[in-house]
Amino acid sequence: MALVLYDDTVLAGLKRFHNSGATYNFAKHTIRIKQDWKELGVAAVVWDAAIVLCMYLETGINLQGCSVIELGAGTGLVGIVSALLGAEVTVTDREVALEFLKANVQDNIPKELQHKVSVKPLTWGRGLNDFSSFNVVLGADIIYLEETFQDLLKTMLHLSTEKTVILLSCRLRYQRDHHFLDMMREHFSVVQVHYDKNVDVHIYKAQKLNQGEL
Repeated sequence: MALVLYDDTVLAGLKRFHNSGATYNFAKHTIRIKQDWKELGVAAVVWDAAIVLCMYLETGINLQGCSVIELGAGTGLVGIVSALLGAEVTVTDREVALEFLKANVQDNIPKELQHKVSVKPLTWGRGLNDFSSFNVVLGADIIYLEETFQDLLKTMLHLSTEKTVILLSCRLRYQRDHHFLDMMREHFSVVQVHYDKNVDVHIYKAQKLNQGEL
């Protein structure tokens, strides 16, 4: 899953999304991401929240040896950067976007690291028994459709323990986005750990509350 268009600021930047690719430098690697707006729309372009999260991962958290899952991966940029930073990564999205996602992962992960990355289908709230818990759960601009909030929360609860770190990178466009964070606070401690004022992107860190805190 990826975000939908909401405001004139996003629309003004739409031109770059129609490019067939975008290039980034993270984790001492040049990453070339294919984009396919025409066929897959918002799920197949790189959004600011993903870029900001990648920047944060380079400096704000040690992923070496961690098990990581990315939700709603889209182009896979965040999962790719996580793997290059030393994590064992599971990159997920809906079935319709999977082949596109796999292509980006295979093109940007060195052969010696490809065994550390898997691409799997995941529709939030469904088939969760196919997944265990992870050290880190990542999501870039996945808070936007209110009808998915319960399933997204259910998915995060399943994928996490009290030691799991959840990092969500997002713009907060509407009151419903704040409502999702309030829903999370019923089960997790939630704090803002980064804000990029240039692109209005927040990063929130969440960790599951223990039973005594509920």
